[in-house]
Amino acid sequence: MGRFFFIYSFLCFVLLISECFSSSFEHHLCSPTEASALLQFKQSFKVKSEYSMCHTSFPKTKSWNESRDCCSWDGVTCDLLNGHVIGLDLSCSLLSGSIHPNSSLFQLHHLHTLNLAYNIFNTSSIPHNIGRLRSLRHLNLSCSFFSGKIPTEISYLSNLVSLDLSYGYALQLDERTFEAMFQNFTNLEILSLFEVDISSPIPVNISSSSLRYLDLGYTNLRGVLTESFFLPSNSLETLKLSDNDLLKGKLPDSIGTFSSLNILNLKQCQFLGSIPDSIGNLTQIRELDLSNNHFTGHIPYTISKLKHLTSLDLSSNSFSGEIPDVFSNLQELYYLELSDNSFSGEIPDVFSNLKELRYLLLSDNSFSGEIPDVFSNLQELRTLHLSYNSFISSFPASILSLTNLEYLDMSSNSLSGPLPSNPSMLQKLTSVDLSYNSLNGTIPSWVFSLPLLSSVSLQHNRFRGLADEVIKTNPTLKELHLSNNQLSGSFPQSLVNLTNLEILGISSNNITIDEGMNITFLSLSSLFLSSCQLKDFPHFLRNVKTLVYLDISNNKIRGQIPDWFSGMRWDSLQFLNLSHNSLTGHLPQLHFHNLGYLDLKFNSLQGPLPSSICNMMKLILLDLSRNNFSDSVPHCLGSMASLTVLDLRRNNFTGNLPPLCAHSTSLSTIVVNGNQFEGPVPVSLLNCNGLQVLDVGNNAINDTFPAWLGSLQELQVLILKSNKFHGPISICQTKFCFPKLRIFDLSRNDFSGSLPANVFGNFKAMIKLDGEDTGNIKYMESMLYSPLVTSYEDSVSLVIKGQDIELQRISTIMTTIDLSRNHFEGVIPETLKDLSSLWLLNLSSNNLRGDIPMKLGLLSMLEALDLSWNRLTGKIPQELTRMNFLAFLNLSQNHLVGPIPQGPQFNTFENDSYGGNLDLCGLPLTKKCGAGDSSHVPQQMESEEEGESYFFSGFTWESVVIGYSFGLVVGTVMWSLMFKYRKPKWFVEFFDGLMPHKRRRPKKRAQRRRT
Repeated sequence: MGRFFFIYSFLCFVLLISECFSSSFEHHLCSPTEASALLQFKQSFKVKSEYSMCHTSFPKTKSWNESRDCCSWDGVTCDLLNGHVIGLDLSCSLLSGSIHPNSSLFQLHHLHTLNLAYNIFNTSSIPHNIGRLRSLRHLNLSCSFFSGKIPTEISYLSNLVSLDLSYGYALQLDERTFEAMFQNFTNLEILSLFEVDISSPIPVNISSSSLRYLDLGYTNLRGVLTESFFLPSNSLETLKLSDNDLLKGKLPDSIGTFSSLNILNLKQCQFLGSIPDSIGNLTQIRELDLSNNHFTGHIPYTISKLKHLTSLDLSSNSFSGEIPDVFSNLQELYYLELSDNSFSGEIPDVFSNLKELRYLLLSDNSFSGEIPDVFSNLQELRTLHLSYNSFISSFPASILSLTNLEYLDMSSNSLSGPLPSNPSMLQKLTSVDLSYNSLNGTIPSWVFSLPLLSSVSLQHNRFRGLADEVIKTNPTLKELHLSNNQLSGSFPQSLVNLTNLEILGISSNNITIDEGMNITFLSLSSLFLSSCQLKDFPHFLRNVKTLVYLDISNNKIRGQIPDWFSGMRWDSLQFLNLSHNSLTGHLPQLHFHNLGYLDLKFNSLQGPLPSSICNMMKLILLDLSRNNFSDSVPHCLGSMASLTVLDLRRNNFTGNLPPLCAHSTSLSTIVVNGNQFEGPVPVSLLNCNGLQVLDVGNNAINDTFPAWLGSLQELQVLILKSNKFHGPISICQTKFCFPKLRIFDLSRNDFSGSLPANVFGNFKAMIKLDGEDTGNIKYMESMLYSPLVTSYEDSVSLVIKGQDIELQRISTIMTTIDLSRNHFEGVIPETLKDLSSLWLLNLSSNNLRGDIPMKLGLLSMLEALDLSWNRLTGKIPQELTRMNFLAFLNLSQNHLVGPIPQGPQFNTFENDSYGGNLDLCGLPLTKKCGAGDSSHVPQQMESEEEGESYFFSGFTWESVVIGYSFGLVVGTVMWSLMFKYRKPKWFVEFFDGLMPHKRRRPKKRAQRRRT
């Protein structure tokens, strides 16, 4: 009986315990309403693993289900007393979707923390209902791809302690909401708005008793920092205003009042002047970045007071003079960058005391002399940059003792002598750049064998050879640049075993590659072999599968492109340069579908273009110039969306021009000069919104003047010369017509009519030089937006000062108008006087009449003026002597009269500048001016009849008879000579006016200021 009672009691106890456990599991701490709201919020998103933006990303919402207490869900935090959800952290949760205005998220009224950072919210806007979460203390929406205007309601969250909207590049914050934040967020300690578009004036002050961290970098803030901005603050520890290029002015002295500041970042703004001495009051500062501004003068001595400074960046400013002794006391400094300034003199000894220094960057200054022995004490140094200075020493021995050195850059100096033979201490070196120096001798073996070395740059030196010993395989060496040295002979055996090389540059050496050499670079991606002595395509390329960049231009490769090369399936190839060789035959079908740059210029390739060219839809540059290609150009070139430069000059292409820009607007340069194209200019060019250069010269294009090209607002060079254009120059109908045009060449066509004054008035770029020109000569280039080739320098052929000259680069100060050898008539329009930056004006070989406008003398920048072979009358205006830079003048073969003006430039011109004007007198002509010469000026010719009446006026019957008799005798003699010896070429050319003379003179002008 007792035993039965015990068993019964035990079973009851078990049932009781089981019931208790069951009840506890069914009772959730989380509020059912809030759990339901969270589940609804979950349903509005998708989880996409491909959107991972964090190393720790995982789908937190996958653990959310009704069977579990929401307080145990990933990312959810509850108040243990009442079960309310007070924290929601879904950062890095792979979420994709939008937060709707009526989202259930806004039912969580007790939230203290909301973190949705690093998700993809599909550029949706931040809902206005965010203002309902009045209990929020921490809000983080950074890097979440929100867009649009930040709602004003966000400023209602007055309890916020931290607000992070950083990396919201598509967000805009209006000025009113921005100001309200500083007024309402009285408890705010952390505010990060980096990359949010504020586009407002900088706040008058940021005084706050609580603010510790403020990041307003890259927000388009504008204005000047006033003294009141830096009101005394004992709380602010981090201030970042970087990357606001509309912030300007001097730094106020009050910057020193932030006594608790640990980090100050003002890089990439427009601050100028000297750094105030009060910077020395920031005694707690650890990181100071003032780089990429316009600071001048010397580094203030007060910086020596910043004894806790660990990082100092003053690069890319205009500091000058020798480096002062301000660094000796900065014993905690580990990063120091003074690059891109104007520091001069020798490197001071002060750096030798910085025992903790790991990064020292002094590149791009004017340091000179020998590199002193100041580095041997810097045993913690990892990176040393001394490039772009004027050091003249040999390789400094003190560097050989830096056992922790990883990156060494001493490029672009005047270092000379050999490299050290055994730098055994540099075992951690991973990258060395000694390029653009005068180092010589033999390249030692350590360059290829240091255990961690991955990149070696020795190009542009005077090395004559490599170490004889064969290098063992070095798995770490990936980049080797030896171009532009004096290496010669066969491909160096010491490089053969570097089988893991990815980038190899040997261009501009006297190196050959024998077909039988056993070279295996299976990982090679970029090969630079231009300007060597190659006679064949490198055969070892057959084994390369991942080639991206290949340059074997300017060699001695002859014959056809081999079948094995055209048969390669290099889907990775993006750059191919075979130019300046002697390739012949047809261009084979190429299977490089990802090619972005194809350069075949200066070869002898012929025949039509292969159809495979239409498969290269990623082409950015296509240069087929100076070959013998023929047939029509495939229309697919007009559909290549990325094509930026198309150069087909000097081939034998026929047919109409293809409809370029039919489905693309990327083209900036089109050059088809020197072919046999015919038909009109394709109207599809109207789609080329970014077109800068259009050169269709030397073809057989038959069209009227394409005035509609004036709507292309970026067009700078328009060359239509030597075609069959005809009719008058019509005026385009757009408001701004040819606003950037600087080279306008219509020569050698059949244009007619008068010169339209209104057209020249539109040439705004010829009225004033580019405002950015500060004295340095700049050149036109087309930006290719490619990681391999960033730009292409445009070139044109022009008649300059009577000579056909091909300009390999086009200076931005060159402005020319050439309308020569057409049938223009009427007077020279006075509106030309407004083109004050005009450099060359050629109106020769037309039917222009009337006087030379005296206001042409206002063209003060003009260097070449050719008005020859017209019917101009009257005197040469004295005002032309004001052209102080005039180097070439041709007024020959007109009907000019009177004395030749005398002046600084006119006194240098010779007789042939005025030939054929029988009534001109004075130097340099032998005909002297009489007392009455100035009064006998014939009237302007209005018509052919008036011209004839002028020609015959003043002749009596006696003079006519005498002239007739004399002419009869001379004519008979000349006729007999022509009959006997055939027509003398000089005679026909003189009387037919077919060969205008070239006029040149020695330059004799003042130095011209380029502004």
